[in-house]
Amino acid sequence: MGFFSGRNAPTHTESQAPSCPNPRLSAILTKLKANHSGNTVVHKFFGLLRASLFNLGLWLILLAYVPIIGIVALTPAPLRYRLMRPWNWMAVHWLRMTCGVRWKIEGELPQDGLGGVVLAKHQSTWETFIFPVLFDGPAFVLKRELMRLPIFGWGLAVNQPIAIDRSAGRDALRQLLEQGAERLKQGRWVIIFPEGTRTAVGERGKYKPGGALLATQNGARILPIAHNAGCAWPRGSFIKTPMTITLRIGPLIETEGRKASDINAEVEQWIESQMATLPCPSKDTSK
Repeated sequence: MGFFSGRNAPTHTESQAPSCPNPRLSAILTKLKANHSGNTVVHKFFGLLRASLFNLGLWLILLAYVPIIGIVALTPAPLRYRLMRPWNWMAVHWLRMTCGVRWKIEGELPQDGLGGVVLAKHQSTWETFIFPVLFDGPAFVLKRELMRLPIFGWGLAVNQPIAIDRSAGRDALRQLLEQGAERLKQGRWVIIFPEGTRTAVGERGKYKPGGALLATQNGARILPIAHNAGCAWPRGSFIKTPMTITLRIGPLIETEGRKASDINAEVEQWIESQMATLPCPSKDTSK
């Protein structure tokens, strides 16, 4: 998918990007991604080096986007989302180049531009990078504190997410339902991680019903998504594991006339059953 592709762009099936134009840099990156499993110390060293190179590049890309954010904020909403997408595109491909983290997609992403509610597994930072590449102007449900982060928070604000105060109890649900309804009326995808936070590989959090409730109240469809990104980039881990992440798209779930609790249970059952079949090169997610 290109930088400025719209709603009807073809779906990614496997991560692809042009090769590095600098032969010397390409040779260095290839060497860094070589398998050093025969020596644990060397393996960890190169893993740390690759991750450091990724982080450095990520921040340089982000800093380069600072003046762009100010300009983009003045543009109309649909164009604004598409102008912010290149940062995510560069982030996931830079991760591929430096750390060897690729991806493939199983299933089909809707291309009708109608939007809906995405309920996805949350194991890693990676899925927050890839979803804006795959969906046109998605609205993430996130904790309000993230909006206060310098530079990163500014970029989030431009995309008009649903920022809620998670300590507000019932009021947090009200914020989700009110802001979520507005985003759905705009034809956008609202992306929700029903477990609320990142879970470790092999673990399951409690699936909160807010996403299903938002969908039923607005007659919106639900798209469940499972993936094994936690095997490549575990929660709290600096070092990334070279592998191909599988992003599995589920069947669209219509919500009209159904109870939110039943839908939530169906989504949980589908996601967790898929998680049990997704490969993970190593269950050891230690740093």
